[in-house]
Amino acid sequence: MKILMLHGINHNMFGKRDPAQYGTITLDEINTNLTKLGQELGAQVECFQTNSEGEMCERIHQGFVDKVDAVLINAGAWTHYSYGIRDALAILTCPIVELHMSNIHAREAFRHVSVFAEIVKGQICGFGADSYLLALRAAVSAAKA
Repeated sequence: MKILMLHGINHNMFGKRDPAQYGTITLDEINTNLTKLGQELGAQVECFQTNSEGEMCERIHQGFVDKVDAVLINAGAWTHYSYGIRDALAILTCPIVELHMSNIHAREAFRHVSVFAEIVKGQICGFGADSYLLALRAAVSAAKA
């Protein structure tokens, strides 16, 4: 099973950016944890991060070509306004799980809306770095269904 983890804008700064909101875990540590859990679940997890919206869309397109079994996405701020990424995700035929470390519904009003919500299998938010692991478990389960 192939799972694609997509990290969005500014996530390369995890561990340095707003530790009160996101903790001190780094993106590399998150990816290591995902890879380890993926192995336990019988899934290969490929992680990708970019600060370029176009590159994110191109990676999603490649996921379609590669026939990935599921996609996890934490698009960061793009979640709330990127119709380009939404449209790229809509091309996929596999389960998509949206995730966020913070509870986007308990933050600023503009973060309460996800333009991806209508096309994803589900959302997980508010559990810090554990949101990634919960999302991976959900994606593996959805891909097997």
